[in-house]
Amino acid sequence: MAVKIRLARHGKKNHAFFHIVVADIRAPRDGRYIERIGSYDPNTNPATISLDADRALYWLGVGAQPTDTCRRILSFEGVLLRKHLTGGVAKGALTEEAAQQKWEAWKAERDSKIASKKQNIARTIGERDRELLKAEAKVNQERAEAIAKKKAEEAAAAAEAAAKAAAEAAEAAGEATEAPAESEATTQE
Repeated sequence: MAVKIRLARHGKKNHAFFHIVVADIRAPRDGRYIERIGSYDPNTNPATISLDADRALYWLGVGAQPTDTCRRILSFEGVLLRKHLTGGVAKGALTEEAAQQKWEAWKAERDSKIASKKQNIARTIGERDRELLKAEAKVNQERAEAIAKKKAEEAAAAAEAAAKAAAEAAEAAGEATEAPAESEATTQE
């Protein structure tokens, strides 16, 4: 029976996550499997991987073949490096202590890379948020200035209209006082 280490899709449309499973190659993708050895969530940044490395190493040792994506996941988690180091110990090319030291050095380097990536992501998000706040403040200031200018124009127009109305009222009052005086003059004659 040929055995593969592969991904089984779960989740919902446009938001999938995957189980890392050991399955017979004839079984359906999301169907029956021999053992579930982990999960992979590509929706987070960086992607979340949980893997039982000992079981993955066991299945690689007995001949299970990983798919291309699973090979990359196993490599990222260091399972393939551990398989390589155990092969070196079995052949006598390395001692167990040397293999353990290489493994610890690789793991420390990988963990520091992941930590620096998370810090860079957090810093980038912080910078982006600050830029967005500055842009929003600038837009708000421009809007406030435009509103103030419009209100000043409206106030000036209202004052001009009031002055014009007052002038017309004064002119009308002046004509009204002249008209009765003229009518009195015509009646006395």
